[in-house]
Amino acid sequence: MQHHAPPQDTSDNGQDSPRDAHLLDALVTAAFIVMAAITRIGAEHDLSLSLMRVLGILWDRRLRMTDLADYLGLEKQTMSGLIARAEKRGLVARAPSREDRRATDVHLTESGALLVAELRRQGQTALRPVIAGLGPEDRRHLADLLQAMIAGRAG
Repeated sequence: MQHHAPPQDTSDNGQDSPRDAHLLDALVTAAFIVMAAITRIGAEHDLSLSLMRVLGILWDRRLRMTDLADYLGLEKQTMSGLIARAEKRGLVARAPSREDRRATDVHLTESGALLVAELRRQGQTALRPVIAGLGPEDRRHLADLLQAMIAGRAG
């Protein structure tokens, strides 16, 4: 496989520079690889991509139904149906919010937490070949860059 150097950054007119275009193309390709792995693992467990996202978000927190719907960009009715299906499978439960008893929180059940742990393990196994060619320092650097990207998005 040939490796090409990224194009030089020659643009400053508000459009993506060739270097940024190269980075964005690589980011999209990486996203496709990750999504293919997640979709395959979800299908093996009869989980939709939306439900996989819900379970992943709830991995380390409880959220109000409205906050979860907003985070996922889903309508309240769609979110309610998704949560009802997950409840039926014993993966999540609803409870009164700790901050506002009028609101409802969603959280993982023990069964849901065990499934998410397994999904994470399978995801890491599936994606390990993607980073196999990177040395330890490159891996740390990539993790730091991805965390910075995620933090910038949350702001």
